Amino acid sequence: MSSILSQLERLFIQTIPTVIFVFLLYLFLDRFFFRPVTAVLKKRDEETTGAVTQAEKQAVAAEEKARQYEATFQAARQDVYRQRENDRRSILEEREATLKQARSRSEVLVREAQASLAAEVTESKAQLQTSCQSLGQEVADRVLGGAVQQGGGGVQP
Repeated sequence: MSSILSQLERLFIQTIPTVIFVFLLYLFLDRFFFRPVTAVLKKRDEETTGAVTQAEKQAVAAEEKARQYEATFQAARQDVYRQRENDRRSILEEREATLKQARSRSEVLVREAQASLAAEVTESKAQLQTSCQSLGQEVADRVLGGAVQQGGGGVQP
């Protein structure tokens, strides 16, 4: 048994440098490889999460701006419709006023023309009456005067 123990002791002593080497390798790899890689992965994860969060915030802001733009656009459209309606009403009112003015002028012209025509008719009737009387007198003179001349020509010495 003592030989086994002595062999184990020798084997244990021979493994000490290997164990120390493995421990130092572990420390070296931990310090120069695993910690930097872990830090880079952690930083990448934070940046990715941050970028996703930032993108979500920007998407929400873009949606809000789109809603504001749509609301502003709708309000502008309503203003344009109101302005068009006001313009249409004012044009119709101007048109109605112009039509009333034209009707008034035409009624005045018609009344003036009727009055002028009535005056002409009255004047024409008066002239016709005068002409009729003079023509009647002339006809009577010729008819009666011609009979008097024909009958009187034989009677006169």
